[in-house]
Amino acid sequence: SMETLVRENRKSDQQRSEQFMTPVASVIEGGDVYMLNVEMPGVNKEGLEISVENNELTIIGRRSLAQVEGTLIHRESRPENFRRVFELDPSIDMSKISARIDQGVLTLTLPKAEQVKPRKITVS
Repeated sequence: SMETLVRENRKSDQQRSEQFMTPVASVIEGGDVYMLNVEMPGVNKEGLEISVENNELTIIGRRSLAQVEGTLIHRESRPENFRRVFELDPSIDMSKISARIDQGVLTLTLPKAEQVKPRKITVS
């Protein structure tokens, strides 16, 4: 199971001064991979930072909000960046994780490690 970590990493001052929002995420199990979808509107490839350390997957998405010409009367989107940390199940092959972002939706493919995949035994 992939549980969100409640523990936030407070090591660096930079992270403490930055306000992060928690993006909406969903996990789908499909055969020998897990698909993790994280919604980060306004984030593109350049604004993404994804790292894996000690079974923790950290995703940071920095938004590139368009500069507003003229006077801003009303804006409901908040300028905060996104951050979410997942604890990865040991059954995931960390070295084979891949990511792509499309229309503000980040899709991470988390392959299950070889020893976890069901094996078909051929009966001779």
